[in-house]
Amino acid sequence: MQPPQPTDVLDARARIHGHIRTTPVLQSNSLDALTGMSLFFKAENLQRAGAFKFRGATNAVLQLDAAHRSHGVATHSSGNHGAALALAARRAGLPATVVMPSNSVASKRAAVEAFGGRVVSCEPTAASRVAGLAQVVRETGATPVHPFEHPHVIAGQGTATLELLEQVDAPHAILVPVGGGGLLSGTLLAVRAAGFPVQVIGCEPAGAADAERSFRARQRLVDFVPDTVADGLRTPLGEVAFEIMMRDVNDVVSVSEEALLIAMRLIWERLKLVVEPSAAVPFAALLPGGPLHTSLRGRRVALVLSGGNVDLDALPVLPAVPAPVPNTLP
Repeated sequence: MQPPQPTDVLDARARIHGHIRTTPVLQSNSLDALTGMSLFFKAENLQRAGAFKFRGATNAVLQLDAAHRSHGVATHSSGNHGAALALAARRAGLPATVVMPSNSVASKRAAVEAFGGRVVSCEPTAASRVAGLAQVVRETGATPVHPFEHPHVIAGQGTATLELLEQVDAPHAILVPVGGGGLLSGTLLAVRAAGFPVQVIGCEPAGAADAERSFRARQRLVDFVPDTVADGLRTPLGEVAFEIMMRDVNDVVSVSEEALLIAMRLIWERLKLVVEPSAAVPFAALLPGGPLHTSLRGRRVALVLSGGNVDLDALPVLPAVPAPVPNTLP
């Protein structure tokens, strides 16, 4: 397949419009006061299947022809893409198989199965995920739908930003979390398609900062062992995403584990939204002491809250907020 283009995001939006939720944008006076910015939180945790991933999965499933539909779809995923693909496939009447690392969050595995997906376990390595998917495809004839390299998936993810640019007037910057890079590359394509002058900044945990290292070195560096509670961002940056990132992104930054957990706590407390650690990473970059706090102070900043699929039986310990935070109503 050809790499995705900005027009593909526009086509994806028309295609999936009747299948997805248009998610709201929320604001908080207290979080604005804390950061010194006007913040706009795009609540993709309220998307079907609990994450933005349903957009890309739906766009991919809806473009299958009759011959491919009969064999269903397959992917590898730590959770959110697998659940999204399982739900998109079920809604289209197709079978879905998801290869998942053995250390995947229990609630995300359960979500795949609840949406009718078949789960195949593998070792928690990138090589094992790829090998497991290849075996499933050989055995079933299913169409592989890669979580972040497939052009239809990338185009679908970009539709969140098209919505955002209609919901928020003149943002200076859009921040998104980066794992494999599907959301980042889709966002960059959407900004191109909209022709809107806005910065796009990728954010990731310091324990999985391959995108930041790749951006600084100007070459794809993905030989790392992830060490972060943000399970959705442990995946190495994809090749397609790297190319789009290097062409269009304004910056890529990383944050500490403590910062992302503080950010998650604040979002839970002030926005009254359940988000997973991965979704809190962009907000962590804006907190006092964060890598973007000074440069974006006084600006209008939009953030994509990528998902809300948290295992409530295994919550991380949330640190206390170290500095006084205005306690006004959200």
